[in-house]
Amino acid sequence: MGLIARIIAIVAGLAGGTIFSQAPEFAQQYRQRIGGAIDELRVIVEDFNAQAAEHHLDRQQALNAYAQSPDDFLRDRGVSMRSTITRYETLLSQQLHLGTAAPVAKPFILLQDADEGVLANTWRDFVPGVPVSFAGLVWGSIGFIGGWVVAALLGLGARRLTRTRRGEATGPGTG
Repeated sequence: MGLIARIIAIVAGLAGGTIFSQAPEFAQQYRQRIGGAIDELRVIVEDFNAQAAEHHLDRQQALNAYAQSPDDFLRDRGVSMRSTITRYETLLSQQLHLGTAAPVAKPFILLQDADEGVLANTWRDFVPGVPVSFAGLVWGSIGFIGGWVVAALLGLGARRLTRTRRGEATGPGTG
């Protein structure tokens, strides 16, 4: 491998390492946003449960009352409330999975089951961090190796293409 190829591979490795090292930081910022969303949804869900209890209903009975209403507005409100409760429970489950996962695994958990709204807002407001954690080091290493391999493979492909073209130019029938 020539000097220029090594430099390109190192630069690609550093770029990959820098990008991948941000995965744990992104997962952390996503987890913080989930916490905020859960806190707000909890207020809504607990208020709904309390109002249902005041009328001697449990949550499901209250949702059924909305669904059986002849009023379109109340039926739609019930659908909206059911959606809010489902999102709240989904985010709680995701928070639990993120909280119990090994730091290195958190970006994978995020990729499996991310809430689209929270993910989009996290991405919009994402602030890169210096990866001083073990997970940041692991992800940075993965990115460095990945960048190095990609650069090496691209270099190998470029060399083969160059050799093939040289071979065609100097092959039989030339000269």
